[in-house]
Amino acid sequence: MLKGTLCTIRHLQAADLNTYLSLVNDLPSRGEFFSMQFKSPEAMRRDFLQSGFVTEDSELFLIEDKAQHIIGTITHFKSRTPASREIGYRLFDRQRDGQGYISEATRLVVDYLFKAYPYHRLELLMDPQNVGSERIAQKNGFTEEGLMRQAFFINGVMRDVKMYSLLRPEWQARLR
Repeated sequence: MLKGTLCTIRHLQAADLNTYLSLVNDLPSRGEFFSMQFKSPEAMRRDFLQSGFVTEDSELFLIEDKAQHIIGTITHFKSRTPASREIGYRLFDRQRDGQGYISEATRLVVDYLFKAYPYHRLELLMDPQNVGSERIAQKNGFTEEGLMRQAFFINGVMRDVKMYSLLRPEWQARLR
C-alpha cells in the first residue's frame, strides 16, 4: 500500500472485485480518450483468481480517496524494452477531474517503480487532446518526446498518441 496526502494506492482484494468490475465496465465513465472495449466480468474474475492482476507483465493498483472509496486505477506494464515500463491510469468519476488524485497516484507509482525495480525509463502515452493527462505528465517531471501517428484505435477511429518519458537520472535529480 502506498499512501499520499490525497489518496492511497493498493492492490485489488477479493472483497473489492464486484465494485471494481462495475466501475471498470461502466462505459459512459470512460470518456472520449478510452476504448469502449471491455472484458467480460467472468474473464476478469478468472484473471483475478489466477494472478490478482499482478504479473511480471503488469501490476494493477486501485486508487482510493481518504474515505476509502475506490476512485480509479493505475497500472504499470511492459513497454517496448526490458528497461522501461508504461504507466496507465483511469479516474472513474469525472467530477474528481483536476483535483490531483491521478497526479499523486502517478508520483507514488513512479517512486515505487524506481525504488523497487531497475527500470531506467517510464512512459506515459496519451491522446494529444487529453490536456489533463498532459498536465499529469508535466507535474511528475516527464518530458514530451513526440507524436506517434495513428497508433491507437479508440472508438472506431485511429488516433495519434503523444509520448512522455521520465528517466531514472531525471527522477533522482528531482529528489535532491
